Amino acid sequence: MSASKPTGPNSQGARLFGLSRNVVALGLVSMLTDVSSEMIYPLLPLFLTNVLGAGQTFVGLVEGIAESAASLTKLLSGWLSDRLGRRKGLVVSGYALSTVARPLVALALAPWHVLIVRFTDRLGKGLRTSPRDALIAASTDVAIRGRAYGFHRSMDHLGAVGGPALAFALLLILGDRLRTLFLLAAIPGILSVLILILRVRETPVGATAAPKATAGGGRLDGQLTRFLLVVTLFTLGNSSDAFLLLRAQEVGIAAAHLPLLWMFFSLVKAMTGLPGGILSDLRGRRGAIITGWLVYALAYLGFGVASQPWHIWVLLGFYGLYFGLTEGGERALIADLVPQDRQASAFGLFHFCVGIAALPSSLLMGYLYQTFGAGPAFTVGAALAGISALLLLLLLHPESPQT
Repeated sequence: MSASKPTGPNSQGARLFGLSRNVVALGLVSMLTDVSSEMIYPLLPLFLTNVLGAGQTFVGLVEGIAESAASLTKLLSGWLSDRLGRRKGLVVSGYALSTVARPLVALALAPWHVLIVRFTDRLGKGLRTSPRDALIAASTDVAIRGRAYGFHRSMDHLGAVGGPALAFALLLILGDRLRTLFLLAAIPGILSVLILILRVRETPVGATAAPKATAGGGRLDGQLTRFLLVVTLFTLGNSSDAFLLLRAQEVGIAAAHLPLLWMFFSLVKAMTGLPGGILSDLRGRRGAIITGWLVYALAYLGFGVASQPWHIWVLLGFYGLYFGLTEGGERALIADLVPQDRQASAFGLFHFCVGIAALPSSLLMGYLYQTFGAGPAFTVGAALAGISALLLLLLLHPESPQT
């Protein structure tokens, strides 16, 4: 497949790892946004229950509504971005909406106030995600799309390390003043929006369409459909990572060590995202994704039989490889399979499929866990991952070294 290099402002001034200014800037934006978000998110259940007096059911309701809103908005924003032929405006609007809404949780006086804030925050995420992913594709040479998406995911996960660490440090100073911490979380969010406005440039839709994406469109659409169906099946076995924390506690990891465990997990994801994306460029998207799904299956089998705290540390580090191997490759594959003027819509469909399958997957995991125990519950997740890997091998037919 011949690579079509970006034209316009993003074709010049490559910065880190040979990536364009747009991609590097969007990586910084995601990192700072995640710092802001992760300063608040791990403390929200505590704030809702201990400060505002909400019950556990309401905590679940908040997250369920918020994530459902994000999934639907990703689908709509992708379609709208392709319809308008523009990306940056929607991306800026989404990040700005989240940045304004997120710290308002500090002013909440009742649980439903938090629900509104969290809902608005996730609307912003849904509004920006699909156009942003399409903008990354438009700003990147086809041959290094995996590298670009891998870099972006690594920066995002790096923010997930920095956010809790910063929150922990500030709480040592602030004590239990959670509302003040929530207000301070606005600072990295504001910085992210400023970088986005000042450093990211629009790439007109159609300027970087790859030859592969403009020929044989019917077959490519068929491959996209098959890929989305297999991803949906995989996601049905990809339950919330909260169950991993539950498993960690069961095998003896102290509650005080759980934040450290989670920061370690995020660090592994941050360190493996870029290498995993590069691997998909060099060895093919399908192979990298299948390898990642098999890593997931093995890790889940391990979680099912783990009996010592050190097992969890090792398994969680191994499990982090799954994210590095798949996140960049999956997004690069979506961009490879459709013309540029439909990429935002394709990303919207991808995120929507993952989002709608996430709720039943966690419900299934919870039911199996409660009824049969950890072993059978994690085994079912591993089996679905293995089946999905096999189906992807059989149903997705590479047409280039990248695919």
